[in-house]
Amino acid sequence: MKKLYSLIALPLLVAQAYAQSPVVAQPVIKGNYQLASRYSPTKIRKMVFSTSVDAHWLKSSDRFWYMYETGNGKQWYIVDPSSRSKKVLFDNAKLAAAITLIVKDPFDAQHLPIENLKFTKDEKTIQFELKSTVEQLKKDRKDKKAADSLEKKTFYFQYNLQDQKLVELKNYEKVKPKPMWASIAPDSSAIIFSKKYNLYWMDKANYKKALKDENDSTIVEHQLTKDGVENYEYGSSFGNETNVEREKNAKKRKGAQVLWSPDAKHFVLMRTDQRMVKDFWVINSVAMPRPTLETYKYQMPGEKEAPLREMLLFDFAAKTSKKLNVAVFKDQELSTWPAPQLQKNRDDEFRPSVWLGSNSKFYFYRTGRDLKKIDVCTVDINTGAVKVVIEERMNTYVEINRPGLINDGKELVQWSERDGWAHFYLYDETGKLKNQITSGSFHCEDIVNIDQKNRVLYFTASGREAQDPYYLHLYRINLDGSHLELLNPGNFDNTLSMSDDSHYFINTASRVNAAPKSVLYDNAGHKLMDLESTDLSALLASGYKFPEPFKVKADDGITDLYGVMYKPFDFDPAKKYPIIEYVYPGPQTEAVNKAFTSSMNNVDRLAQLGFVVISVGNRGGNPGRSKWYHTYGYGNLRDYGLADKKATVEQLADKYPFIDITRVGITGHSGGGFMSTAAMLVYPDFYKVAVSESGNHDNSIYNRWWSEKHHGVKEIITPKGDTIFQYSIDKNQDLAKNLKGRLMLSTGDIDNNVHPAGTIRVANALIKANKRFDFVLLPGQRHAYGDMTEYFFWQKADYFVKYLLGDFSQPVDITEIERDVEQNNKRAAGTGGETAGQ
Repeated sequence: MKKLYSLIALPLLVAQAYAQSPVVAQPVIKGNYQLASRYSPTKIRKMVFSTSVDAHWLKSSDRFWYMYETGNGKQWYIVDPSSRSKKVLFDNAKLAAAITLIVKDPFDAQHLPIENLKFTKDEKTIQFELKSTVEQLKKDRKDKKAADSLEKKTFYFQYNLQDQKLVELKNYEKVKPKPMWASIAPDSSAIIFSKKYNLYWMDKANYKKALKDENDSTIVEHQLTKDGVENYEYGSSFGNETNVEREKNAKKRKGAQVLWSPDAKHFVLMRTDQRMVKDFWVINSVAMPRPTLETYKYQMPGEKEAPLREMLLFDFAAKTSKKLNVAVFKDQELSTWPAPQLQKNRDDEFRPSVWLGSNSKFYFYRTGRDLKKIDVCTVDINTGAVKVVIEERMNTYVEINRPGLINDGKELVQWSERDGWAHFYLYDETGKLKNQITSGSFHCEDIVNIDQKNRVLYFTASGREAQDPYYLHLYRINLDGSHLELLNPGNFDNTLSMSDDSHYFINTASRVNAAPKSVLYDNAGHKLMDLESTDLSALLASGYKFPEPFKVKADDGITDLYGVMYKPFDFDPAKKYPIIEYVYPGPQTEAVNKAFTSSMNNVDRLAQLGFVVISVGNRGGNPGRSKWYHTYGYGNLRDYGLADKKATVEQLADKYPFIDITRVGITGHSGGGFMSTAAMLVYPDFYKVAVSESGNHDNSIYNRWWSEKHHGVKEIITPKGDTIFQYSIDKNQDLAKNLKGRLMLSTGDIDNNVHPAGTIRVANALIKANKRFDFVLLPGQRHAYGDMTEYFFWQKADYFVKYLLGDFSQPVDITEIERDVEQNNKRAAGTGGETAGQ
């Protein structure tokens, strides 16, 4: 007869943890729930405010403005780098009084809810808006009693920076945000969109009508194509639609995602034939009044039914198009690059999507399905001829970044990992290599700017300095490869914003154990002035202590790994603490913080319950190192990082007597959910407890692009000359019989990124292997858990407290949430916690 096991039971926690002694007999230690509850996302937002300077560069000068918030409220500044001056844009108290006189709502210097501030064209005045408490009827509504018919009145103002006069802009017609469906020509003469699977366009006058009323019957639309059909349409569909919503939205305007030529005479569009791609589904069981079905196209690894990409070039004046001859590889991917956006245009209501290139040609890249070959190509606008400029080939996957163009493409700067490190190369327009610009054992990241006149490349890179190889720095180098200079020295990670003319940059330097500091530099790396230092006084006063970076060896005893250790803020070195690893295996990133962050749920906050929590890299992880390091897991996507994680805990336990190596936990989300379960099954006597969130446990049903890229897919030419692809990968459920410790699996039931089927297949295998485990199903949630993030944090906390500390005293209510919610049947703002990216 089968043993008892826990099974899914809606709505939330299917199986309550059954009474059982902890895995290893230990004295019961109470989990410090009170300490952990003091660092919820909602409470952190009341202690930590701005952590960097977000610069808004002006158009006609090198000046910039920014807003910075501390515990004293928000303050707005204007900075002139040439004179090294920083001034407040206005006196908050005087402006608050002036606004109060007009709006009739009380404001003060610390509570000034200004929104959408921007400079006018002459840069002598600013405009902004704020909402009042006055309710008014929405412009598109007629009945005040109808649901959602009222809104808070918005007041619009203009403030003269010279005479400090405030003026209300009455009857102000605010430019509405560009709708998602509108692809506007650079000269604003035409707007392209998709409708009923085909391309349409309207002129500027009719677009203005559409901004006022989408359903205005007088709007004149012109049809450009007629052969579009479902799943082979021009343009795109709305995301995350249920089948019912898809029918309702069938006749609505949708985005076409075109890229325009700078002169607005042509545009390019990618068209995808998905008719043969198989369907995938999720069901929202808590939708009202009936559960809803969402059907979407999804190609799994190894499947032959691939989306087929086409590239079409439109001559807008002639209203004609031609399909470009771009086909080379079987099941190839095509992608066009947009031109980089100028910093000075960030506050513009409208920023056109322009292709990378000139009026006469544009650039795109073509990728083979096995990702081992990429072509950088150009298209001649007049002839439609496609030319391969650069070929990138490797025996593992090839990666690529947008090239930098010089003189409209007379030369280009190419990013490549061809010598085992990411570097920049200079080519002429024919594809002839002129010289390698950067070289050495370090990783170049992004082109920041190219000073074409002085032939200087500004770029970010990591690993060149004698410090943590992930710390990002800014460099300059001549295009001929001479005179490489570091511009922001220091043992810190850096983020930056550079002016379009490359004269100045704002740099924010930070570490996990240091408060971020923002400084203004010139392009030679000379410090001009300090701007801001993050105010952590309230956080430190609460008892917060910085985590500790560490370095260990990988399981090979050679490769350096870098991690961070988080301790309880009431840490006692005389005690023994269980250790929990927070993991994300990559390969596109590693879950190891390098800069200070106020997002503490998975590390700092979890530690407060009574654990040492660590995050550490692994071979095959972050791409910011050598190509060897990055592709270490190629062909072994289940197991590649596990030995390094285990070796890290062993080395730390040898070094620190406060770590109890008999009580090791592991947790992670998505790839981390996959990895934490794998760790429990590959090293069942080492890892004792895991909480695995939304894991892609079965990568054979995860998306083709990630799985085939990072694990590898075999391209085979059959005797008949056909090209086929074979994919095989180890799965977590294959090892279900190995489980010895405590495992909690979780997933959102409408996760259309990592499908719930991956988690359910592991559950199925565990049940068939007669294993006890726990399963949390989060209703109505996608990959990131949304407003159930806070709920699930405490479920995860409970699990480790029970099975690593031996404390089973938790009541049925999560009191740490309840006491922060006003008991008035209204959910407190922010109670749901932060939503991770999907």
